[in-house]
Amino acid sequence: MTKDQPIQVAHHTISPTHRPFVIAEMSGNHNQSLDRALEIVDAVADAGAHALKLQTYTPDTITFNGASEEFFIRDAKSLWADKNLYTLYQDAYTPWEWHKPIFDRAKERGMVAFSSPFDTTAIDFLESLDVPLYKIASFENTDHILLKRVAQTGKPVIMSTGVASVADLDESVKVLRENGCLDLILLKCTSTYPATPESTNLRTIPHLRELFNVPVGLSDHTMGIGAAVAAVALGAVVLEKHVTLRRADGGVDSAFSLEPAELKSLVVESERAQLAMGTVSYTLSPKEEKSLQFKRSLYVVRAIKAGETFTSENVRSIRPANGLHTRYYDTIIGKTAIQDIKAGTALSWRLINSESMQEPTSV
Repeated sequence: MTKDQPIQVAHHTISPTHRPFVIAEMSGNHNQSLDRALEIVDAVADAGAHALKLQTYTPDTITFNGASEEFFIRDAKSLWADKNLYTLYQDAYTPWEWHKPIFDRAKERGMVAFSSPFDTTAIDFLESLDVPLYKIASFENTDHILLKRVAQTGKPVIMSTGVASVADLDESVKVLRENGCLDLILLKCTSTYPATPESTNLRTIPHLRELFNVPVGLSDHTMGIGAAVAAVALGAVVLEKHVTLRRADGGVDSAFSLEPAELKSLVVESERAQLAMGTVSYTLSPKEEKSLQFKRSLYVVRAIKAGETFTSENVRSIRPANGLHTRYYDTIIGKTAIQDIKAGTALSWRLINSESMQEPTSV
């Protein structure tokens, strides 16, 4: 597989020539309510998302219930400051028995449904649900145990690149390739929550694309949709954003999640951005060719008598383009009219006294 080769996921084709594949990440924004989770599914489907993604883990499969300092988040600026990891993941995880009803609802609504597994037991579980692809989260992108097992499914893999060096990524890509991953997409990701525009570094997208010869997208934790739309102009083929019903409802990721109306804007504007990229072209479109007549040219704007001089008062550059090109303006000023000319007449060489000026051989 190369950076330009299309990847087929269910009924969607992911490639630079197709609209960006927009993934709505529910994460823990269901706030431990299955009804709310299903409501999120319907809301993002209505907004036009192409895929709905979950995270598949339990507190015990992602961390250890430890009381020492290393099991606490001690960053005062973090959304989860002073939280114990085990407690945080208890609050955030999606019960595994919810996956099937959520996936079923998403598929009923025309979306691709899949997940990020966080250990091999999660992969086995997701295989039982026949997910069409897998997502590797940034904090798992160097877990070779996980990478090998995901690759061995033979399904497409999307991997976020946050908190990883180029050397880390090179090693991880090799692990995936060597274990059977044929279809791989990397996502530029800044793993801070929320991320700032200044830390997003979207110019990395084309560099990643060339470096690993794979399609590249963006896992975006900034507020709003600006960064994601801009990423499309740099070649992003996948856009992943966290979603919620209402940020005001709270939730582990709500602060940097999109509400449904914002997600709808992202779907629309990212597709417009992709369409607008087009190709390098200076050729006029058929519609532009029709508009050529509305460019400027030289017109007589005050009535002129035969023998009268053309001046800046009676000749102007105006629309439409039926008169002489404006490049001849300085040549014509000071010359004389060969006949009476009405105001509103497109200026032509036949109206200029040939004795007062030599008509060019080419016009």
